[in-house]
Amino acid sequence: RQNWFEAVGREHKAGREAAVLIDQTSFAKFALTGPDAEAALSWIAANDVAKPPGALTYTQMLNDDGGIECDLTVARLGAEEFYIVTGTGFAVHDFDWISRNIPAGMNARLQDVTADWSVLSLMGPRARQILQTLTDDDVSNDGFRFAQVRNIRVAGCPVRALRLTYVGELGWELHTPIEHAAQLYTALIEAGAPLGLRDGGYRAIESMRLEKGYRAWGSDIGPDHTPFEAGLGWVVKLAAGDFVGRDALRRIKAQGFERKLVGFEMTERGIARHGYPIVVDGAHVGEVTSGSPGPTVGRNIGLGYVPKALAKVGTALGIEIRGKVVGAVVVPTPFYKR
Repeated sequence: RQNWFEAVGREHKAGREAAVLIDQTSFAKFALTGPDAEAALSWIAANDVAKPPGALTYTQMLNDDGGIECDLTVARLGAEEFYIVTGTGFAVHDFDWISRNIPAGMNARLQDVTADWSVLSLMGPRARQILQTLTDDDVSNDGFRFAQVRNIRVAGCPVRALRLTYVGELGWELHTPIEHAAQLYTALIEAGAPLGLRDGGYRAIESMRLEKGYRAWGSDIGPDHTPFEAGLGWVVKLAAGDFVGRDALRRIKAQGFERKLVGFEMTERGIARHGYPIVVDGAHVGEVTSGSPGPTVGRNIGLGYVPKALAKVGTALGIEIRGKVVGAVVVPTPFYKR
């Protein structure tokens, strides 16, 4: 265990029991605008983005083989305006993928607005209580539903608030013009301190999202993984319009697929990490895509691809850690349920 293990555990605990505030300003952010913005995005995105203004959509974007090229969130701001948020390290890749796949002749413009917006993610069971003390807008569950985006004011700052979570707790991404970031951060920290709010970082995000079984592009999913293999078939609009990769997914669904992403827990001492081999009866059958201690569940956990025949809950696996095969077992996901 690295020397940051205990510190991350404290942040993780705050996120599960109180709240954490995470600076995610480095997220990549794009604006897609124009009369054909909906049609263009509907062609590129595997999920249904043709929703009313105010809706959030989690979606993948696929290649012609059905592999996952992008994994991101789309906020519909208006009839001709979408706000796209994707991972920090994928700005160039995702911008290029979207721009190259806008059909010729469509009136839709993609712009990188990453530098214009700061993002402070307020996550945890007390997130609403903290947020409500700083805004006159209604952020109750009835007033601000999950998977919605709204413009509100928080501590006097204009905020584009996205209600969603990548850590499995109540929360909002609070997008504010960059010049308001310090003011918003200070107000949130001061309001949240009596309620246990703590700064959080990316390692806490990683352990919290893994306990919920949420996928990460670049490790759990990527161009060589299809939504069906990754357990993401539920976010594919297979029967609701054409899109890039649809024909491939139809073939895969009809013919079946050979591997599946599963959750596992270690039954012997060891922490699985990305890229470690998964071994059964001495044979290399797959590899770990994500692995970490789970502070809330109290177990060392991970995700990895194995043949479908080995994907049944209760199947014994081995994880090769520094040349030694350590015991593990396939378990249901999510590992953590609330």
